[in-house]
Amino acid sequence: MQNPLQLSLQTSLKQHFGFDHFRPGQESIVVDALAHRDLLAVMPTGGGKSLCFQLPALLMPGVMVVVSPLIALMQDQVRLLADNGIAATFLNSSLKAGEGGERMGALLRGEIKLLYLAPERLLSSEFLDGFLPRLAEAQGISAFTLDEAHCVSEWGHDFRPEYRQLSRLRERFPQVPVYAFTATATPRVRSDIIRQLALREPAVHVASFDRHNLYYAVKPKTSRTYGELLAQARAGGAGIVYCLSRKRVDELSQKLRADGIAALPYHAGLDAETRSQNQERYIRDDVSVMVATVAFGMGINKPDVRWVLHYDLPKSLEGYYQEAGRAGRDGEPARCTLYFGAGDIHTAEFLIAQKLDPVTSEPLLEEQRQARQQLRQVLDYAETSACRRQVQLAYFGETFVGPCGACDNCTTPRVTEDWTVPAQQLLSTVARLAKLNQRFGAGHIIDILRGAKTEKLIRQNHETISTYGLGKDRPVEDWRHLARVLKHEGLLGETQDGYPVLTLTAGSWQVLKGERRVELAAPPKAEKAPPRGRGNRSATEAVPLAGAEERLFQHLRALRKRLADEQGVPPYVVFADAALRAMAQQQPATLTAFAEIPGVGEAKLKHYGEAFTSAIREALAPT
Repeated sequence: MQNPLQLSLQTSLKQHFGFDHFRPGQESIVVDALAHRDLLAVMPTGGGKSLCFQLPALLMPGVMVVVSPLIALMQDQVRLLADNGIAATFLNSSLKAGEGGERMGALLRGEIKLLYLAPERLLSSEFLDGFLPRLAEAQGISAFTLDEAHCVSEWGHDFRPEYRQLSRLRERFPQVPVYAFTATATPRVRSDIIRQLALREPAVHVASFDRHNLYYAVKPKTSRTYGELLAQARAGGAGIVYCLSRKRVDELSQKLRADGIAALPYHAGLDAETRSQNQERYIRDDVSVMVATVAFGMGINKPDVRWVLHYDLPKSLEGYYQEAGRAGRDGEPARCTLYFGAGDIHTAEFLIAQKLDPVTSEPLLEEQRQARQQLRQVLDYAETSACRRQVQLAYFGETFVGPCGACDNCTTPRVTEDWTVPAQQLLSTVARLAKLNQRFGAGHIIDILRGAKTEKLIRQNHETISTYGLGKDRPVEDWRHLARVLKHEGLLGETQDGYPVLTLTAGSWQVLKGERRVELAAPPKAEKAPPRGRGNRSATEAVPLAGAEERLFQHLRALRKRLADEQGVPPYVVFADAALRAMAQQQPATLTAFAEIPGVGEAKLKHYGEAFTSAIREALAPT
């Protein structure tokens, strides 16, 4: 039975945000926030973390100050809140002369409940020592909320030095609670956030990192890769293509446009105005595909991205989780595909080697070591035959027992092959060279096995080694793949001093003595359609609408786009796809029925109820 607080919270939830129920984990966070406790909440993208501080802001006296790292994030959050009838504003460099003063006046008069701003603005002496004390005296500060809190930690994937100074808030306003929110944080990063922000006995909430609506796949990068990308883009739905280089971004976006796809580029080499325009056109559904470097992402709150494709290998597993997680933020099914080829490894290793001291040009060994460790984790994910969800979640310290039913390895398990003999041949070659007090990298070892006649090999007299030519029937890439797998499994070592050479480990000797087998997954075959295993739908398809319902859904989407364009906002600000789908299925023809649609609160009922119910009545009228 619900207690009075729960009933009150659910009433407020429906009134302000249009939802009848909290998502998993939200309610307990809201309760702790209302108790004025410091808190750290780690919730995956699409888990609804913004509501966890926005709802308390409406229910507590005073103004909540929200620290956000990007202008685009602030603007997006404020226009979403405004469309729900919630008084929120931001202060940043995008405002015209005089606008900032007007907004500060509204804050002092108690007309605003949430204020968004960047850490630099918040920590300026003018603001920290000037305006904030005035605000605290005039209206009170209900809490400081630090969004994207992983930016405070040097162990996080997007460390920002200015976030480190936010502990000054605790010194200046010791009685105001601090709420830290982030979508991704390993246990190490969580501890660092608590320490850096001086949180006092915080309530720590860590939701599952499992994005159950996302389907994960890894495919080999071949001459057919672009054609597969083009087919994905033509299949419909908004998508993001991530590339490692600006050059690749420009080339792919141009090629897609030439093939009739509405695609735009986004990278740091474009001027700020072009980046802003391209981003705005994408989130307003004027174009369907954004081709981008990782510069594109954190500021994007577009919930209806249906697919994310990595054309190049990501730099870290955490980065991949974040980037792939741009898909399906609305909870609807979405697809995440990573393309992986040997060339990606060479490119990554080259970029790691470029991490040099800007003054001395000496290698930054610690940075290079960390980068290589991150690369190995990405390769483990790309080459594993295990459940991909299991690998991802283990990185964040979460145990997941597969199969998940929503990744390529679980829907199309790969057959493993016995590679013990080739592994023994490779390890034996390393051992024989070690007896000669010689150590070489993987390329030279493979040359010996394949019976190559390189100048270096002949000069070293290595054609006399007994394993010379034993592997000539296997292609180079097979041997490279074997070497990588042996390294990933600890059966082969490699020095990390900038001159990687192969070394034997205790596991190597187990293989050489026949005490341990080596099995490799066969190359992936064509994927089967994912089964409807997880919940009541597959991870790649929404429950299909009937013919009449689908036509009504598309009709409502067109109405949503027109209303959004008239207001100068993205379509998802008006309604999410899930709400339109519910309208198409339930077909509410009256305002009373329309109010029952998930996502329809008081403000949206007032703003859009008549337009959408009229459209539904017209669509249902007999012709």
